[in-house]
Amino acid sequence: MPRLPILKTYKLLIDGKFERSESGRSFTTVSGNMCRASRKDFRNAVVVARGAFGGWSKRSAYNRGQILYRMAEMLEARRTQFIDERVTEGVKPAAAAAEIQATIDLLVHYAGWSDKHTQVFSAVNPVSSAHFNFSVPEPMGVVVLVTPASKTPFLDLIGMLAPVIVSGNTAVALLPEAASGSTVTFGEILETSDVPGGVVNLLTGQSAELLPHLTSHMDVNALYLALESSDDRILAQTNAALNLKRVVMYDASTPAPYRISDFTEIKTTWHPVAN
Repeated sequence: MPRLPILKTYKLLIDGKFERSESGRSFTTVSGNMCRASRKDFRNAVVVARGAFGGWSKRSAYNRGQILYRMAEMLEARRTQFIDERVTEGVKPAAAAAEIQATIDLLVHYAGWSDKHTQVFSAVNPVSSAHFNFSVPEPMGVVVLVTPASKTPFLDLIGMLAPVIVSGNTAVALLPEAASGSTVTFGEILETSDVPGGVVNLLTGQSAELLPHLTSHMDVNALYLALESSDDRILAQTNAALNLKRVVMYDASTPAPYRISDFTEIKTTWHPVAN
């Protein structure tokens, strides 16, 4: 008898664990059945992202860069699998190979910036007193991402995620409703790349349902959004004002390190000069 293939179940990634939605809901895409995240799933993801922030932000920039490079290594090792997934999703083989290659290169690119962007955006400030005055960038905290439904969803996910986490932020990402299996499978790369649980959380669900909650949550520090609807943009900016979240709209043309700096705050320190 011919063997029946084992169909993959695409789950949420929360706190380093692959879980079904607490609501038990799912929806179907070209890749298969996806879990439909609920408001509670999102709240749980924010809680673990906040818990992971302290440890991740205190790691050295060099170590975070090593981990991003490890992500690139693991993706390189599994590139055939990811290309096959993209082809299954209807992408031509050449385009799929180009997308995965560009994604690997982007991870290496941001890994290289991990211990350099601070030097670019730091400053020693002149002051008219007996002090040294330094300004340095620090990570903001928990950043919520809404990734675009584009022709290159996997590349766009990494293009948004890498600059957020490389400086020490943690992330909760809502993948598009027509989520491709490859973007969800990326969670397996995270789990084999020394990324601590909770640093990156991946949700699949309906933007129309979750956007009001994503943008109004009081323990989220910044929003990184790929929204086409002007109504959605207005909603996000209005809700963000509740606790002064920073709102950044996705623009694929913005290069590093400026995208990294979008998710940092500048801390200025005064140090007295000894007489």
